[in-house]
Amino acid sequence: MPIYRSHCFFFKLKLFSSSGIKSIVLIFIITPMPLKRNTLIVILALLIAAFTYLSFFIAQHPIFDFDIKTSLLIQQYHTEWLDKLMLAISFFGELPYSLLSVVIVAIIFYQQKYKREGIFISTVLLSGLIILGIKNVINRPRPTAFYVRLVEVNRFQSYPSGHVLSYTLFFGFLIILMNTLKDVPKLTRNIVTYISAFLMITIAPSRIYLGAHWFTDTVGGFLLGLICLFPLCYFYFKKKTN
Repeated sequence: MPIYRSHCFFFKLKLFSSSGIKSIVLIFIITPMPLKRNTLIVILALLIAAFTYLSFFIAQHPIFDFDIKTSLLIQQYHTEWLDKLMLAISFFGELPYSLLSVVIVAIIFYQQKYKREGIFISTVLLSGLIILGIKNVINRPRPTAFYVRLVEVNRFQSYPSGHVLSYTLFFGFLIILMNTLKDVPKLTRNIVTYISAFLMITIAPSRIYLGAHWFTDTVGGFLLGLICLFPLCYFYFKKKTN
C-alpha cells in the first residue's frame, strides 16, 4: 500500500533566475510522489548502513587529509563579518539555546491548537541523548589550531556534528509540518519553510568554517538527522491518519 504522506522526506530543487538580475533563487518544493512502505524501509536501511560505515571509518581514521583539505578550502576566505554570520547561523545549536528553541516552538504550536504537533516537536530533544552517546563511543577529537583556524572552541567530541543533526531533525520537521498544515497562513508557512531550509543548508559549512567540525562530522550529523526524522514522521503521520 502506498504511503502518500511519505513524500515529505524528499525535496526537488528548482533553480531559476529573474530577468535582468544575475541571481539564482533556491526553492524547496515538496514532491507529491507516493512511496511504498518497502521503499521507505530500503531508504532507511541505506541511511543506517552509510552512517554505520562512516562511523567505523572515523573511529579508525580520526584525522585524514580529505577533511583537512576541505576545512582549509572553506576557511581560505574569512573576514570578521563572515565570522559573525557563521556564528549566528550556529546560534540555535548552542546550549542552552538549542533546548530553549525547541521548547518555545513546541509551546507555540501547542497554544495555537496544534497540540499533537507541539508534542512531536518536543521529542526532538531526545536526539541530544543519542548524539552524546555516539560521540562518547566514537570519541573523535575536535579540530585543533595545528590543522585549521579556530573561531569557536567546543567541549564535546567531534563526531557526529550535533548542530547538523539537530538542524536536520528540527528544521526538517518544521518544513514538513508547514507543507502539511494547510490551515496555517500561507505567508507564515513560507517564512518558516525558507528560514528552516536556509539554516539546514548553511549549518554544515558554518561548522567547518568555524573550525568546530570536520567535513565528515557534518556528513555523519546529516545522516543521523535523516535517520531520526524517519520514525518521527512515521509515527506523526500514522497517528494523524488513524
